[in-house]
Amino acid sequence: MIVLGIETSCDDTSAAIFDGKNLLANVISTQLIHRNFGGIVPELASRAHIQLILPVIRQTIDQAHLSLQNIEGIAVTRGPGLAGSLLVGLSVAKGLSFSLQIPFIGINHLEGHIWANRLHHESLDPPFITLIVSGGHTQLVHVTRWGKYKVIGRTRDDAAGEAFDKVGKLLGLGYPGGPAIENHAKTGNDKYVVFPRAYLKKGSFDFSFSGLKTSVLNHVHAIGPEKKEQHLCDIARCFQDAVVDVLVEKTIRAAQKCQVDIVCLAGGVAVNKALQQRMKQKCSESGISVLWPPPMLCTDNGGMIACAGHDYLTRNISSPLSLSPLPSENL
Repeated sequence: MIVLGIETSCDDTSAAIFDGKNLLANVISTQLIHRNFGGIVPELASRAHIQLILPVIRQTIDQAHLSLQNIEGIAVTRGPGLAGSLLVGLSVAKGLSFSLQIPFIGINHLEGHIWANRLHHESLDPPFITLIVSGGHTQLVHVTRWGKYKVIGRTRDDAAGEAFDKVGKLLGLGYPGGPAIENHAKTGNDKYVVFPRAYLKKGSFDFSFSGLKTSVLNHVHAIGPEKKEQHLCDIARCFQDAVVDVLVEKTIRAAQKCQVDIVCLAGGVAVNKALQQRMKQKCSESGISVLWPPPMLCTDNGGMIACAGHDYLTRNISSPLSLSPLPSENL
C-alpha cells in the first residue's frame, strides 16, 4: 500500500510517501519566522501551514514520481500538538480522503517518533525502550509490540528540548537553543560548575528539568554579564552534561527493569552528539544496543507518520471523517 503521511503538529510542515518498504519522498519545510520571537507563535504556525501544506504535498508526490491517483491511504498527525496546526493537516487529509475515496488514519505524533527508528533500522522489532526527547516531550516508552506502548516515565515540567531552548535564550544564543548550546559546549570546560541532576525519588523514571534551568539562571545572574560571556562555552557544556546524565541513566535503568536489550532514541534532541555518544558508551557497558534515526527522521516529519499509518491501514484500521484534532493527546 502506498501511503501519504502528513505532519503539521508544530512548526514543521511535512509530507512523505511510504510504500511499506521504502520512503519514496520526505519533504520538510521548517518555519523560520518563529526565530524572531524566541519561540513558537501558534497563530503564525497555523497560518504558515495553510500556505505551505499543498505545495509541500505536491513536491512530495513529484519527488516520488507518482500522482495523487497512486495514493492508496493517508496518515496524518492528530495530536499532540498545536490545535490550529493540527487542524490544517487533518483538514487536508480528510479532503484528500473524501475526494480520492481512500482511507485515512489519525496518528499519535509520539507514536510516529517511535516508528522513525523502524524506517532506518528495518530489522528493529519489539520489545525495546524508546527515549522520546523533543521540544515538547521527554518520555520513556516500553514498546512491547508495535501498537502496544507503556509510558514508564515522563517529564513533570520542562521537556529536555524546552530546557535547551530556555537556557539558550538565557545565554543569548537565540532560538532554537539546542544546536547553539551543543556547538558552544564542544569547547567548554566540564569542571567549570556542577549543575544539579534531578533524579527525583528512588526508582522514578520521570524527568524534571525546571530546577536545572533555574540553577543556570541563578548562576548567570550571580556572575554578571561580563563573566557570562567569558564562560559561555563552559556554562553550555555543564548544562548539557547535566541533561545528558539524567537522560542516559534513567534510560539504561528502564531497559534493565523491563529486561530489554535494545534502546532507541527519538525526537529532535536525539540528534545531539553528546547524548548519542554518552548513551552509546553507557549502553555498551551494560550490554545494551542503542539505535537512533538520521537527523531528518529525528525532527517532526511526514515519513514517521506515513510509516506508522501504513501499519494501521494495512490492517484495515482507519479513522472516521469526524475525527477532531487532539492537542493534549498522550500515548
